This record gives sequence, structure tokens and C-alpha cells, in this order.
Amino acid sequence: MRLACLLFLSLASVPALAVEIDGHIRPTEWAGARHITDFRQTQPLNGQPGTLHTEAWILATPQGLAVAFRCDQPPSVPRTRQRVQRDFDDQVDRVNVMVDFNGDGRTGYDFVVSSTDGINDAVVTNEVKFNKDWDGSWQHAVSEDAAGWSAEILIPWYTAPMHAAKDGQRTLGVYLDRVTGSTGERDAWPVASFMRPRFLSEFGRIEVPRYRQSLFAITPYASGLYDNVRGRSHFQQGADILWKPNGQFQLTAALNPDFGQVESDDLVVNFGATETYVSDKRPFFTENQGIFDFSLLDDNSQLVYTRRVGGPSDDGMGAADIDAAVKLNGSVGTTSYGVLAADEDGAAGRFFGAARVTHDFGTQSLGMLLTRVDRPWLDREATVLGVDHHWQPTAQLTIATNVVASDILQSGTHARDSGGTVIADLEMGDGWRQQWLGMHFGDQLQVNDFGYLERNDFNYAHWEVRKRYASLPADSAYSSHDWHVRIDALDNDHGLRLRRQLRIRRTSTLRDGTTEDAQLNVNTAGWDDLLTRGHGALFLPPSLDFFYERISPRHGDWAFKLDAEVFTGGLGGNRQPGYELEVVPTYFINDAFSVYAGPSWQRIPDWLVWQHDNLIGRFDQHTLQLDAGFDWAIDPRQELRVKLQAIGLDARLRGGYRVGANGRAVASDEPVDDFNVRNLGLQIRYRYELAPLSYLYVVYGRGGYAMDGLARRTGDVFGNSLALRDDEQLLVKLSYRFDM
Repeated sequence: MRLACLLFLSLASVPALAVEIDGHIRPTEWAGARHITDFRQTQPLNGQPGTLHTEAWILATPQGLAVAFRCDQPPSVPRTRQRVQRDFDDQVDRVNVMVDFNGDGRTGYDFVVSSTDGINDAVVTNEVKFNKDWDGSWQHAVSEDAAGWSAEILIPWYTAPMHAAKDGQRTLGVYLDRVTGSTGERDAWPVASFMRPRFLSEFGRIEVPRYRQSLFAITPYASGLYDNVRGRSHFQQGADILWKPNGQFQLTAALNPDFGQVESDDLVVNFGATETYVSDKRPFFTENQGIFDFSLLDDNSQLVYTRRVGGPSDDGMGAADIDAAVKLNGSVGTTSYGVLAADEDGAAGRFFGAARVTHDFGTQSLGMLLTRVDRPWLDREATVLGVDHHWQPTAQLTIATNVVASDILQSGTHARDSGGTVIADLEMGDGWRQQWLGMHFGDQLQVNDFGYLERNDFNYAHWEVRKRYASLPADSAYSSHDWHVRIDALDNDHGLRLRRQLRIRRTSTLRDGTTEDAQLNVNTAGWDDLLTRGHGALFLPPSLDFFYERISPRHGDWAFKLDAEVFTGGLGGNRQPGYELEVVPTYFINDAFSVYAGPSWQRIPDWLVWQHDNLIGRFDQHTLQLDAGFDWAIDPRQELRVKLQAIGLDARLRGGYRVGANGRAVASDEPVDDFNVRNLGLQIRYRYELAPLSYLYVVYGRGGYAMDGLARRTGDVFGNSLALRDDEQLLVKLSYRFDM
């Protein structure tokens, strides 16, 4: 007995050595690790002990932060054995490790491993905002047996910028959870949830020894593209460089970067006055990007929207080419900083610059972001300054504020304005929560040279109360309900009432892993000041909108998604409802191969489309859309994906209208034509993983867009969309990362 005690003490006292990440948890490797067994339910969010036993180990090693999970899962609980692609959304058995390397609640990193060794990673900012565009380099492995399954994860210390350690120790924020795919139950340590206003700052704090780790990585690439429509080829070479000498300084650079389409964006037909937001998967703009997150607390609004860089050129000659881009991240004490610069090629090339600094004061943090864009083709210089503040005055109250100002110099004339947001969240206990939000954006505020803001020129306020029911009777099909009731007011900055709304929403989880979301919006009469693009605001009667979504994970060979919406609007208000219905069944041929086909139908009987000045067309619109494809995980390194989207839209004129001096629609006999729109996007993508973050891509893409002034049957328009061929390209890209 004495010998066993001495052996245990000697193992606990030696420095942590390398852990072999093979999915098999060996006691000798994990000696001295922090052992966690108190996993409690956070989905449903009731804090009760998990239904299935879960335990985890956390160990700081010179190679990185190592985490192991043991997940008991007896034969009575079905296992989800399907193989998933990187950044999967599938409802499968999985574990999450989330790490805040500074322990200050500002930025976290999420590492997900499924029971079949599929992975997902994301950056977490603004407490609950997840961005899966980032892909990191980390180790993972799983194993299973009759009683359950195990996972091991190793996260290198160079993954993220970190503040300097104190007295040889570092304080991390850590969150662990385990999700059972067949039931949707999430068991976590500590009891923190992204359904609450605070998540990042509620991570458990652990002390680990300070380890230093550096990285110098070069990822050269070569790509060749053949344009089958224009009969020409294009070859390009370049490299991404990543240098992380320590946790307090990291540099990322891109030389002659290739931002070719190995990812495909969803098709959108947008005749509205506001821009469609599109996420960014380009590696340079996702690495160490969390420091630049400056949300204006309104949907996707932000001051640094990286899709602007290399986007449509100011001279209208297609996408801009980027010569080079560089990014610095680091920290001094509890102050973090980041600098980003990108330069485009040619006479119409733009320069984008951003500088960010944040400082942590414990229960408060203060930050500043400055952006500058030079656009010589437009004789335009855009400067934007933002300041944001986060405060947790009590354990229940969270307050976030920001102010932003822009200075636009174009053709020798300045335009300046400002805006700001304040949001307060109060947890009241017993599942109750309140939220107050107020926003003001001046009519001359312009942040979209580098940022993204759907609109300026408005004042907005809402009050929302929530109630969570997470301990439903055992015989209920549901495991939880979350009710939201909101009232809001939206005016433009000149006092014109745009909207008053009552919103009632319920989000629910079922015991078989299905999720439901139902929402009713009741809108009063108001003015639309964007439709005519500045040529007069149009008065619109009251309207309603009811939305329902149900997502059922895989049961047997099938999974289903249903979206249904009924709404009113236009000049007729509530007199003639429209609808949208989408059904997406997925059939699993086996655990590695799934096929989906999701048709959707939409009818908007009172659709208003701007023509010119203050002339609008009123249309009866029918749309048929298909989203289809398959995903084949050939083996752990290879995958083949086919994605097809086709849209056929038919709009038949009900009449032309002018916006009168009093804001009412006045019938006009000016010519306005019927029209139809066809849109196609097809991508066939093969990816082979040569090594971590090193890939061979072979991508075939075809697409097109067409619009004409003829009225046709919606089915015929949709059928004709499949013949579009504005673009047809074959891309081969090889990139290989060399770590030094």
C-alpha cells in the first residue's frame, strides 16, 4: 500500500509529459489532471445531473491543453454513427471544449469532436456569438466500446493570442459539454449556457502552469482555373504566412492571396434596398479575427466586414485582386491589440486598414476600433471610429454600450455623423429574464466602406421579457420551452414612424432531439422610407407574420427540416396573405453518404418593387426553389460534396403606383412590366486532406442569372434556370502547410 502511495505521489509531482492523442484514456498519461465528474443539464437548462454519466480530464502539457472525455452510453441509448464533414451542424453524439485563453470573457475558442471523429471549430465573441468560419490546427481522436465512447483533444498554446502569465501561472476560462444526439440533451461543466446573456464570462476558471510555444508556418498554394465559357485559363501562386513567436505577439500575412471559390455562397434574389450579408471563410480573414469583432448589436452589423476586401471593384470590372494583406495581434498586460491592412491591385484598388485595442478591468472592459478605407477611383476616404464598453455591475445584470462616428471625405467634401447602442440584460431567477435595448444611427453615418450596417437613419428601442420552462413533466414530448415577448418601436432619425411591433416567440426542444421555433409578429401601420431609395416614404397598413420551423435529427435513415411562414403586407395590408413553405428531407444511404432535396414554394401576392424615382410596381409573385445535393465522407481524409440551387421567380403586374406628396400610393398608368428571374448555382467539390490545414481541391462550378420582362408559368421559369451557363469553371487548388 505504501509503495502504491509513493508511486501515485511521484506521478503527480513530475512535470506533465506528452499525452498520446489516440482516443484511449490511460491513467498514467492523465496523472495529475483535473478530474471533472459534475456534468449537469444545460439543454434543457435545469441544472440537474446529466442522464448519462460523463467525466473529463484537463491537463496542461508543454504541447498544449489536453482534454479527455469518457461518455457512458449503454445499448439502450442509440448512438449516432454518421460521419460528418468539418464544421458540421448535424445532431450527433459529440463533445465540446471551449477555452478562453485569457480568462477575461472576451474571446473563446470552441473545439467540437463527434463520436465518429468529425470536428467543428469556432470563435466565440460578444458572450454568445459563434463564428464557424475559423479553422484551427489541433489534435483529436476517439474510440468506442460496448459501454460508451471516449475522446481526446490537444489544443496547442499557439492557437490564440494570450496575455502574459503571472508568477508562472496562467488563468484559463474553460467550458466542457457532452451532447447526446438521439435526445438532444446537453450536459455541461460548469452550468453555463449560450441561451443566457452571459456565457463566455461564466466559464470555469482553472490555473495551469505557463508554457511557451511558438509557431512559424508557411502555406504556399498553386491554383489553376479553366473558364469553359470564355475558353481561357488562369494560374496563380501565393502563400499565407503565420508567425507566432509567443502568446503575446502573432502575425499573419498573405502574399498574392488566392480567394477563389472553394466554398459556395447561397443564392439570394434581392430586390430590396438593403444589402445581403455573406460570411467569410477565407483563412487569412478568419485567423485571429476575434479581436476585430465590433458588433453594433443589430443582427450582423459590424465595423469590420472582411467580404469588402477583394469584393466588387469600384470600377465595376468584377472582383478586385489583392496584392498583399497583413495582420498583427498581441497584448501588453491586460490590453489586447490588433492591426489589419490589405491593399488591392490596380488603379481602382482600395486600401483597407483597421486598428483595435481592448482593455480588461475585471467586471468591465473598454475597447476602441479605428478603420480607414482609401478608394481613389471614387475620390473617397472613409474613416470610422468606434468605442465599446461591457460592464457586469452585478451577478445578474449585464450592460453593453458602443458609440461610433464616421467621417467621409469625397471630392473635397466632408460628411460626418454618429450613432450608438445600449443593451441591458437582467437575469431575474426562476427562468425569467428581461432585456432593454436602444439604438440611434444618424442619417449621415456611413460605415459600409469596411463595415456592414443594413441601414442608417433610425432610432430603435425594445423591451423583451423571457420565461424558460426546463423541468417539464416526464411524460411530455418536450424537454423545454423558452417564451419571448417583445414590444419595439422603430422611427427614422427625422421622427417618421417606421414600425411598432409585438413579437411572441417560443423555442422548444423535444426529447427525441427535435427543435421547434414559432414566432408571431404583429406590426402596426407605418412608413417605408427605403423602398424608393430616397424619393419619398410610402405609408403601409398593418401587417402580420407567423413563422414556424421544425428540425428533426436523423432517426433511422431519415432527417427532416420544415420551414413554414404565413404573412401579409404590401398596399393591401392584411387583406391577402402570402406564404412560404420549405421541406428538406435527407436520406442516409449509409453513415457516410447522405442525399437531400429541399423544394420551397413562395407566393407574395402584394410584392412592391421599386422601378425608378418614386415609381413602384405592385406584383403577384410566385417562386419555386430547389436546394439539393449530397455529402459523401469517403474516408477520414476525403470528401465529395454536390450542391445545387436553382430559383425560378415569376412576377405578374397588378399595377404601377407613384408615391404621392402625402405618402400614399397613387395608381399610375406608366409602363411597368411583368418579369421573371432565373438563378442557378451548382458546385461539385472534392477535397483531400493531405495534412492538417493542407488540402487538394478539385471544384467544378456552374451558374447563371437571367431576368426578362415576360410572364411565364413559375414551373417553366424554374425549369429554364437549369439551363443557365453564364459561368462554367474547373478549379484545381493545392495548398500545403509547413510548420517550423
